[in-house]
Amino acid sequence: MPSPPHSAGFSLVDEAWIPVLDATGERRDVSLLGLFEQAGDVRMIACELPTQTFAILRLALAILHRTTGGPRGEAAWRTLWRDRTLPTADIADYLGEFRDRFDLLHPKHPFYQVADLRAAKDNTYGLQRLIADVPNGLPFLTTRAGPGMESITPAEAARWLVHCQAYDTSGIKTGAVGDPQVKNGKGYPIGAGSLGWLGGVYLEGANLRETLLLNLVPIAPGWQVADERDLPVWERAPQTAAEEPAATRGPYGLLSLYTWQSRRIRLFGDAGGITGAMISNGDRLDWQDRHLLEPMSLWGRSGSREREQKRVPIYLPRPHDHTRALWRGLQTLLPSPPGGEPPQRLSPMVVQWLARLTVTGVVDASFQTRTRAVSVTYGSKQSVVDEIFSDALTMNVMLLVENSALRATAVDAAGDAEAAVTVLRRLAENLARAAGSRDTDSAEADRAAERAYALLDRAFRDWLARLGPASDPVAERARWQRLVFRAVGRLGFDLVEAAGPTAWVGRTGSDRTGREVHYSSSQAEAWFRAGLAKALPMAAPAPQHRQEEAA
Repeated sequence: MPSPPHSAGFSLVDEAWIPVLDATGERRDVSLLGLFEQAGDVRMIACELPTQTFAILRLALAILHRTTGGPRGEAAWRTLWRDRTLPTADIADYLGEFRDRFDLLHPKHPFYQVADLRAAKDNTYGLQRLIADVPNGLPFLTTRAGPGMESITPAEAARWLVHCQAYDTSGIKTGAVGDPQVKNGKGYPIGAGSLGWLGGVYLEGANLRETLLLNLVPIAPGWQVADERDLPVWERAPQTAAEEPAATRGPYGLLSLYTWQSRRIRLFGDAGGITGAMISNGDRLDWQDRHLLEPMSLWGRSGSREREQKRVPIYLPRPHDHTRALWRGLQTLLPSPPGGEPPQRLSPMVVQWLARLTVTGVVDASFQTRTRAVSVTYGSKQSVVDEIFSDALTMNVMLLVENSALRATAVDAAGDAEAAVTVLRRLAENLARAAGSRDTDSAEADRAAERAYALLDRAFRDWLARLGPASDPVAERARWQRLVFRAVGRLGFDLVEAAGPTAWVGRTGSDRTGREVHYSSSQAEAWFRAGLAKALPMAAPAPQHRQEEAA
């Protein structure tokens, strides 16, 4: 298919293509320049998928980093934070200088694409591989069908293009002419897109201006370090079909990282509608030990690589656990205490940076931020998207500070909930034994735990959001324990009530130590009450006769 003439271009600088929510909660689209000019009035970027929002936020951050010159250190960042608007004149000048490179349909260097990308055969391409919410080969599972898959607007295509470079699945791709890695017309798997490996984390403020600045970690010694080779992709020579040589592709800093070209893509269509996309392999990215460069991900030590390479520590990005709400892993979000052995997990640098700003007084101790997490679970060798994870927690910045009593209280409170749910699980198991069930491991316990976490989820989020500099850590933890005691206690009572007559009579069996024990509803309830009092000592209504729990 021929490329459209330049007269039918689509400028991402001027055309509205980024969905946002304004201060009133109304959704509208803005241009790339409008995103910065209206940042003080916009609540957030609000795309179709949270992964799309994250990818476009990083694109905006690359532009902001470039136009602010880093910023170069805390003083420069403080000036930006205290200004009422972003440096929109500088941003407009910068985008104007590279306006042609932000044309989605430019005949020579279309944005995030290769203009002459083609396969050896005269293939035709649809939109299925570009649009992430269309299951490949299973279009009957989506509401996108018929005309919705024949053509999309350039604005929507631009959003999916940015998303594809960030989160495209692995698997066999269309082999591009000019790519030496292609065999028999196929590009063999190189892994998911660059962001598909991350446990993405970013911070939200009261509006988009604050959000952009909170995630703008300075390029300065001790934080981000880059050299003169670090440039966004639009300031470099246009990509070709071939993967860029490892010796020159970097990443050399945040600019190249935020605009990484995981794929070679060519859109087909014109300003009236995009009808297809060719997607081929692009540049691989080895994430090992990039924790000092990539600021928006969780990191964890890789035991297998440490053994293989015989050195410690080695860090890799850690996607979020999609089976757990974010608050249940609260400690992994927060900066590790200094000293000692290399920590098993590292918090995102954007969180570490905000903690520093809180300690130095640049950000007021009463400031509330919303920490957002996003990641993808892939299936079948990363060739399909199984699930997209998105969650958020509103918290006071003092929770980010090392050795903060408020932080310790929040982490301990999350542990209190886990301990109480463990006691509830044990109750469910003991009731199953009392009823004569041979399946004593997880079925009933899992269901009970799911109900408990669902009940505690909103309660914890609300409790966490209310913590602030004036909070009494001891009193707040006691209040939380009482809340958990009541909620989990009610669930336990319901389980006992529903156990039935067989469980009331009970039966004799062996516990995990091999000791003979009589299981019954009444005994299981007694163990439960004792266990809950032990797990939540600040909430126990009165001293209780201690009963030995079933192991």
